[in-house]
Amino acid sequence: MMSNKIILLKEGTDTSQGIPQLVSNINACQVIAEAVRTTLGPRGMDKLMVDGRGKATISNDGATILKLLDVVHPAAKTLVDIARSQDAEVGDGTTSVTLLAAEFLKQLKSYVEEGLHPQTIIRSFRTATQLAVKKINEIAVSQCIHMLQLLEKCAATALNSKLIAGQKEFFSKMVVDAVMSLDELLSLKMIGIKKVQGGALEDSQMISGVAFKKTFSYAGFEMQPKRYDNPRIALLNVELELKAEKDNAEVRVKSVEEYQAIVDAEWNILYDKLEKIYQSGAKVVLSKLPIGDVATQFFADRDLFCAGRVQEEDMKRTMMACGGSIQTSVGALTDDVLGLCELFEEVQVGGERYNFFKGCPKAKTCTIILRGGAEQFTEETERSLHDAIMIVRRAIKSDSIVAGGGAIEMELSKYLRDYSRTIPGKQQLLIGAYAKALEIIPRQLCDNAGFDATNILNKLRAKHAQGGMWYGVDINNEDIADNYVACVWEPSIVRINALTAASEAACLILSVDETIKNPRSSMDGPPGGGRGRGRGRPHAH
Repeated sequence: MMSNKIILLKEGTDTSQGIPQLVSNINACQVIAEAVRTTLGPRGMDKLMVDGRGKATISNDGATILKLLDVVHPAAKTLVDIARSQDAEVGDGTTSVTLLAAEFLKQLKSYVEEGLHPQTIIRSFRTATQLAVKKINEIAVSQCIHMLQLLEKCAATALNSKLIAGQKEFFSKMVVDAVMSLDELLSLKMIGIKKVQGGALEDSQMISGVAFKKTFSYAGFEMQPKRYDNPRIALLNVELELKAEKDNAEVRVKSVEEYQAIVDAEWNILYDKLEKIYQSGAKVVLSKLPIGDVATQFFADRDLFCAGRVQEEDMKRTMMACGGSIQTSVGALTDDVLGLCELFEEVQVGGERYNFFKGCPKAKTCTIILRGGAEQFTEETERSLHDAIMIVRRAIKSDSIVAGGGAIEMELSKYLRDYSRTIPGKQQLLIGAYAKALEIIPRQLCDNAGFDATNILNKLRAKHAQGGMWYGVDINNEDIADNYVACVWEPSIVRINALTAASEAACLILSVDETIKNPRSSMDGPPGGGRGRGRGRPHAH
């Protein structure tokens, strides 16, 4: 006797469940990892992505690549999310976190296919992650040398795998100086990065203060002085030009004199505003809204400098650096609302003109001006510096470091493998699998550099077994080396975050055993016309 199939879900709904579903999710994550696998490490390759509008992006940063990939597979999106969270939280290690999560799943695939319950696996993985984090905290080295050197080494390690690795000394110094100039909160917004095409990378400079591109200007601008010592700065949110009459306004006048009076009143309002600004003693006038040609001429005659249509974030950074506050009227321009700096000047940088405010009294902000040939190149440089800045911020907040280059992963792998032999049951196999998965980082570093990975990993295993806990891959000499001595350092928080995020993602993907996809509404046709499927109306018998 055949039972009728019961349909609960809308027609066309796609459901898949059980072990095949798990395996298919694991395979999807492998594909994601393949996309970023070759970008890991100092010898990693870059990816060129072209979006729908034809804009090309060249990048080495795992999070950027995954963001641009536009992944639609629901399980694989998890990997994209952890790469993003790593980018937001720590800044670096985005490729590592994706690789680790995918490798965890790859090692578990055989157990899942054999029918081992996912919850058992998840429990073991959580245990392994806790042990690994505890071990990192035990062996991480706290403050051992002067803080600045430590930060520079961490920044250099972050820049090692980027396009600008050749200039890492130059840039790591710049990044550390930039972060050290901030206040305790270390807000990223206070570091402005401006890109100017042309020139060499070494022409990049850091200004302790604010710099922004010259804004749109009217006639008379060139007559204004371009340099002041100790000027007062007025920050306004006021439009300094003649307002056009509203389209629907109606003014009835009987005589020419009355019309003239209206026009004069408009001019008087404007001149009154300008006079107040001049009387306040400000030498540099910045406004978010446009400053018209009359105002520009007026200021030029009185040796003031003005810039209208300044971007909001530049205004805010100027306010943070020079003091003062942004005014929405010119009625109360007292000394306490005006900013102050030691030197204001307008300088030519490449093909652009920049306004520099230097020697700011409250300078908790700085601006990095990047130079470089192609646009994609300067963009990638900006992303690389963002990673390095994040790393330096992290290192300031938690000053314990570990050796990079696969050293910490090998040490954790050895520790977990030894631990797994002391416990009975299935956990032994699973923690062993976790330990084996950690080796993906040094292995991939070797593969990307074209070394014999098996050979170098065997050397590393032997060295770690003998107690050389900071030994990792030496990229320059195709061998292994003590990466702690070689100053390949990174903040321990980067590794802790990468491990916890990767294992969380792996556990999350394992705990999903069914996917129910709703059919797209476009497939169903327009609502209300759903009878056209050959069913017809039921007849009333």
